[in-house]
Amino acid sequence: MNILAFDTCLDKMYAVLQQDEKIIKSEIIENHDNKYHSAFLISALRDIMYDSNIRPQDIDLIAVNIGPGSFTGIRACVTVARVMAQQLNCKTAGISSLEILSKAANIPNVALDARKNSAYFYTNNEIKGAVPIEEIKKILNGENLLTDDRLQPILGGTSYQQIRLPIGETLAKLAREKITDGDWQKLKPLYIQPPPAM
Repeated sequence: MNILAFDTCLDKMYAVLQQDEKIIKSEIIENHDNKYHSAFLISALRDIMYDSNIRPQDIDLIAVNIGPGSFTGIRACVTVARVMAQQLNCKTAGISSLEILSKAANIPNVALDARKNSAYFYTNNEIKGAVPIEEIKKILNGENLLTDDRLQPILGGTSYQQIRLPIGETLAKLAREKITDGDWQKLKPLYIQPPPAM
């Protein structure tokens, strides 16, 4: 099974090509100048497949991060996955960024900044939603936490942005484990709260 996995929801873009259990190619792309990393998604996917001698029609499963995260990044991920899957007649799988980070770091608790003095919170393999920071402090009670640079000084724990995690590889692995019918029409973004007004 050829799996193309990509994530533009977090602080970098992660793109992976996996064949059965083997990672063929893995790329991490950061923002360049004033261009957000999701602007490079299509060219990065094209290059990964070309460099690996895999044609688009050889892809069996497209796996993406569905959020929470960057509003633009979530839309880019899900839209590209849906269009590609429809055109290639392949399966899709969407995995939450909270679950991806938890599994990549092997830490059961994840809190990502949701602004408004709250965090997207994941604990005990469950997304709790946007939870007030003070409530998260009480729930954790000193337990290990994976968070981001903004919340690390407030909640403690480890910031995923300060360590190297196999985010793309974990996304591909989780998608392979979770794939059911894989209908591209069922692939939806995970918006826990509405985007901020422009």
